[in-house]
Amino acid sequence: MSFLNLEGKVYLVVGFANRKSIAWSVSQSLMEEGARVLFSVRSEKRKNELLSLLPKAETFVCDFENNQEIQNLAEEINQSCKELNGILHSIAFANYSEGLKPFHETERDDFLQATQISSFSLVELANSCKNILAKNASVVTIGISSVQVTAESYGYMAPIKASLEATVRYLAKSFSNFSEVRFNSVNAGPLKTSASAGIPGYLINYLFAEKLTFRKKSLQTKEVSDLSLFLLSERSSGINGQGIVIDAGMGFNYFDQEVVKSAMQIKP
Repeated sequence: MSFLNLEGKVYLVVGFANRKSIAWSVSQSLMEEGARVLFSVRSEKRKNELLSLLPKAETFVCDFENNQEIQNLAEEINQSCKELNGILHSIAFANYSEGLKPFHETERDDFLQATQISSFSLVELANSCKNILAKNASVVTIGISSVQVTAESYGYMAPIKASLEATVRYLAKSFSNFSEVRFNSVNAGPLKTSASAGIPGYLINYLFAEKLTFRKKSLQTKEVSDLSLFLLSERSSGINGQGIVIDAGMGFNYFDQEVVKSAMQIKP
C-alpha cells in the first residue's frame, strides 16, 4: 500500500488550465496513486481542452462567478459519487488588461471580481459541497508566499491572496463544529505557469526569486503539487488551518551575498 493511501479515494480538482497548471500536476499524481479524479473547469472550451488530454476525464463545467452554477456543481457531483475525500481549489483571476497600476488606483469592479473568483469562491465551494465531503476530507487551496504578497508586480491580487489564506483558517474553524474536514493553503513562491505569464513584469521577479533560493534553482510546479498531494492525504491529518510556505528558502535569504553585491554593484 502507498504511504499516502489514496487508492480508491475520490477528489475534485478545480482549476485545470493546461499541462503547466498546478491543477493538472496534482490530478496526474492523484491518478498515479490510484485515486479517482473529478474535474471542474470554467467553460465548455476548457472542458474540450481537458478531454483532448484525458478523453475519459469526468468533467463538470462551473463558472465561479455564478452562484447557481456552484450549487449545480455540487448536485452533479453528488449524482456521480457518494462522497468526496478532498478538493483542490486552484483558481484565480485578475484583470491586468490595462497593465499594472498603483494599488490605490485599483478599480472597484476589478477588485470585487478577483475577490469572488480567487478567494470567496473557496467559501462557496466548501459550503455547497459540505454534505458530500467525507467526515475527514481535506480541502487544499493554492496561495502565494508572504514575500510575493509585497511584490508590486502582483498588483491588487496580492491582498486578495492574503484574504484567501485567512479564509482557510475561518473555514477550518467553522467546519470543525460538525466535521473533521481540514482546510489548508499551499503558499508557493514564484512559478513558471501560463497564468503567471499573464502578469505584467512577472518574469523579472521570477528570475530574481530564483537567485534568492538557497539552491539557486527556481521552484518547480511538481514540488508544489507534491505538497498539495500530501495535504490532500490522510497522512497530513494533524495539519489544519495552515498556510504552508514552499519557496525553496527564498523567503529567508534576503541577504544572499551574490544578490547583495549585484544590487550594490560590488565586484566579487
